[in-house]
Amino acid sequence: MVQKKVVSQGRLFLQHVLPAFFRPVHTLWHEIIGFLFIVIAAFFGLNLFNTVRKFNGDPAQVMKIAGAAFFVLLLGGYGISSFRRARKISRS
Repeated sequence: MVQKKVVSQGRLFLQHVLPAFFRPVHTLWHEIIGFLFIVIAAFFGLNLFNTVRKFNGDPAQVMKIAGAAFFVLLLGGYGISSFRRARKISRS
């Protein structure tokens, strides 16, 4: 009887403690991933800036500019959405 009560109380304790532990970890994970995506987008942005600055009408450069712009938007969007998701988790 006592052993069942201890197990029951232990389970209740873990149900309250684990979410309080994992919420900040989950938030931190999203913030780190968002930071990495934004850093990678910044590298593509620098490449895009240098390619646009050296543009001379070559079709290969147009494709390079389009590809770099696509990756800047894609990775920047993932980074921003990851930060927004982290904020949503921390507010709940």
